[in-house]
Amino acid sequence: MTQHKKPKKKKFKVEKDGSLTDVLAAMKAEGYQPVRRFEQPVFKEENGEITVSHQEIMFEGKLMNEDEPK
Repeated sequence: MTQHKKPKKKKFKVEKDGSLTDVLAAMKAEGYQPVRRFEQPVFKEENGEITVSHQEIMFEGKLMNEDEPK
């Protein structure tokens, strides 16, 4: 039986109704630890004017190795 390997790095997105705590808990549950945080603005156009709608937040997670010290 072959074992499915997890990728060493994975990106996790904070959903619009989610919280940072939820994403960090999900990362830990999947065996990843955060190593980088990305934020980028999401723009919208209203009445011919471009404004920032909200910030999109993503975390890059590194697969935790049980052999490494924490």
